[in-house]
Amino acid sequence: MSLLFQIERCLKRTRLTPTRFGRNALGDPRLVFDLRRGREPRPRTMARIEAYIRGLGA
Repeated sequence: MSLLFQIERCLKRTRLTPTRFGRNALGDPRLVFDLRRGREPRPRTMARIEAYIRGLGA
């Protein structure tokens, strides 16, 4: 499952806005928008995002 798919699913389940998700997960309000445009996160960044999603229980 791609990281972007996980994020999109999390956004639907938690009703977080993309800006709030990025700000909470990494302090980057443009995170989701950049990923949608093709940004490739580093492995460590991916791990932080996945840990944040797990922490939400989404």
